[in-house]
Amino acid sequence: MSNSQNTNGFAKSASMLLDDVLGLPDAAQADSTVDVAFVRPEARQLYAQDGDDFFAPATSSSAGFDLRACLTGDKGAEAVIAPGQRLKIGTGIAVQPRAAGIAGFVYSRSGLGARDGLTVAQGVGVIDPDYTGEILVVLLNTSGQERRIANGERIAQLIFQPFMRPRWHEVQELAPTERGSGGFGHTGR
Repeated sequence: MSNSQNTNGFAKSASMLLDDVLGLPDAAQADSTVDVAFVRPEARQLYAQDGDDFFAPATSSSAGFDLRACLTGDKGAEAVIAPGQRLKIGTGIAVQPRAAGIAGFVYSRSGLGARDGLTVAQGVGVIDPDYTGEILVVLLNTSGQERRIANGERIAQLIFQPFMRPRWHEVQELAPTERGSGGFGHTGR
């Protein structure tokens, strides 16, 4: 057997093993469909800015789908976030993955965070698969200046990922490891 055949066999078996561990269906059978509902009348038009495919990623390899601020009011509506403050912003959409074991995760947009200091307040927002309400994003202004969010502005990104439900097993103590209980910088800089 050649190395390439051996590598492909390993990759296939490793992928299948991961699917088994996570409890995911075979990739060929998995349904990647996510139902989306526009829960505010103006939301459809805000997301249509990107063309007919409302949730097309920015590039062919982008992992996230942009979530937009869906502010109540006229087209020029905007929200103001003071330094150090948080603001809950509606996105105008609700989602529901069809495949079991998939949830939505809301992450900060890198440019908004690095350039403007606006980040998802809790680090990462989790959209449980059984939650059917509007996706709300809580932005935190980490900058020293007031920031404004315009209606329709891209404020966060939504990524769908598998999750696992563990089978808990109580023990008196955990098995020893090289690291042990060392944390918070114990390995140095």
